[in-house]
Amino acid sequence: MHMTTTRAQPFDIAAPSQDRGFGNKLLEMLAVPAFVLDTSCKVMLWNRACERLTGVPSGEVLGTSEHWRSFHDQPRPSLADLVMQQRTDEIRLIYPRQARPHDATALCAESWCEMPRVGERRYLAADASPILDDGGALVAVVQTLRDLTDEKMAQIKLEQLATRDGLTGLANRRCFDETLHAEWARALRQKQPLSLLMVDVDNFKAYNDTNGHLGGDECLKRIATAVASEMRANDLVARYGGEEFAVILPNESLKGAAIVAERIRCRVERLRVANAGGADGHVTVSIGAATAIASHDATPSQLVGIADAALYRAKHMGRNRISLPFAEAS
Repeated sequence: MHMTTTRAQPFDIAAPSQDRGFGNKLLEMLAVPAFVLDTSCKVMLWNRACERLTGVPSGEVLGTSEHWRSFHDQPRPSLADLVMQQRTDEIRLIYPRQARPHDATALCAESWCEMPRVGERRYLAADASPILDDGGALVAVVQTLRDLTDEKMAQIKLEQLATRDGLTGLANRRCFDETLHAEWARALRQKQPLSLLMVDVDNFKAYNDTNGHLGGDECLKRIATAVASEMRANDLVARYGGEEFAVILPNESLKGAAIVAERIRCRVERLRVANAGGADGHVTVSIGAATAIASHDATPSQLVGIADAALYRAKHMGRNRISLPFAEAS
């Protein structure tokens, strides 16, 4: 609900007391959480719906400027503060996402709030509007709130479905392509190396023929977990296709990528998943590694091509091993 009233009689200091009382009662009983700040940015109304949303009774905040404590762990101006202090141009600095001026004097934004008293994060949409007296002077600001947590979580789940592989839970090919291009652009700006590993399950057809597709699916899930367990926070593991995985390693040298690749190879080997057609009778992986210093003369697809060629050599050399580009391995 957007409250965009520019002349709100409940807080008009020149309005009759009967009108003010009715306005106060109306806002107090409103189903939408709302609070009102006076010209000193102190809370002059904290309605019942706001109490339910925040878990903070009005008696704790009325007459204070401590309303931020109901939403955040650290001091942070509310939209109502920005409107009252005529700092509306700062909204994108404080609320960089989903923030915009509602009109020349009002603000609206969406953000995650810690909600310390409730004990869980909530995604709230807020609207803050000025309240003017008959002379046009700013006498108060009202901020209304909407809890959009359920909608936000549903959106996140949909986004995850669009970028996750349904079998392994890893990033899918679409997510890999988007991330690789983003990391390439960042490596170009920062002049840092970008490494890529292509990981392929050895003799997987033989495993599928012996254990069936359900068994093959379980094998891929175990390998996906093994590969992902070797990653840093900024690395990305994706299911590239079939029994092939891709690993993006930002700001990693070829030597570092080779170390990660060997850890992955050993971890899969230690799974000891039986495969009659595999090395030593167990499932193994072959890995091709490549590293590039991003430039305008090269493309991310060339990096993939180099890693793919290295993977082919690993297969040709006997599988269950890693291979580096010829030019950089010497």
